[in-house]
Amino acid sequence: MGLSKIFKRVLTAGLALAMAVAAAGCGGGSGGNESFVNIATGGTAGTYYPIGGAIADVLNKNAKDVNASAQSTGASVANINMLKDKQVEMAIVQNDITYYAVNGTEMFENKIENLRGIASLYPETCQFVTLESSGIKTIADLKGKRVAVGAAGSGVEGNVRQILKAYGLTYDDIDEQFLSFAEGATALKDGTVDVACLTAGAPTASVQDVASQKQIRLIPLEDEKIAELVKDYPFYTKTTVPGGTYQGFNEDIQTVSVMAILVATDKMTDETGYEITKAIFGNLDKISAAHSVAKSIAKDKALDGMDFIKMNAGAEKFIKE
Repeated sequence: MGLSKIFKRVLTAGLALAMAVAAAGCGGGSGGNESFVNIATGGTAGTYYPIGGAIADVLNKNAKDVNASAQSTGASVANINMLKDKQVEMAIVQNDITYYAVNGTEMFENKIENLRGIASLYPETCQFVTLESSGIKTIADLKGKRVAVGAAGSGVEGNVRQILKAYGLTYDDIDEQFLSFAEGATALKDGTVDVACLTAGAPTASVQDVASQKQIRLIPLEDEKIAELVKDYPFYTKTTVPGGTYQGFNEDIQTVSVMAILVATDKMTDETGYEITKAIFGNLDKISAAHSVAKSIAKDKALDGMDFIKMNAGAEKFIKE
């Protein structure tokens, strides 16, 4: 091969490499500061999964320099640990679980100090679901019953323990079964549990599935028990689940909720935090299309239930604008 041909090939290869480097450097026109944000969500039967997927889609289309994805996980407790271990950049979690993590209580032996708040999203309602045929009307009626209390060590299971305590009950008084949302719903339909417990935005797909096949009942909490819970655990709020939320059950019931919140770590820049919140609250219609619970997301409520956690400065700046 002649020197001129070698020179041309080297020149061509050099130009191609230079163009590739330039393209990477400008991030496809993004200024070279592209942030990869993997969002930890929850199981496919819950609300985190569709909401997280919609948020990722919105960020990819509307947030400058953000490349987002979402993945199914074991939800709140698993998500906190994934953030701690830097396996993900952002997660949807219950605010009570985040409170435990920040303070090193309950399922967290040590304080997790690298967490940063992004925004509060929507209330997650503590739902005790039974079949109308069970005859169960109150939490006190759970004594001696088979109860799906959530996955072991999960946020749901923590809520169940706290609510049972308000009624003077412990696991010694029930036949507790550590089952996830989907497993608990299946067990309720199959008659292998009497009550399935979950903490999620209402309506929840797994409960809708049961209600489409069986006559269900949601078990209410009395006002005095709600007041006791709120006093002991300030992350709870009193909530009404309107009649008609689930097929065939038309009674309003009182219960409590925690908040679903977006949490990142101290590795997320203020600029990225600002872009993320701007994109989310500027495209709520698209997120609501993924799940009706997202209709509760609002900028003026984006700091609700976030008092205990240090905020990403950029996210807080946008929320307060």
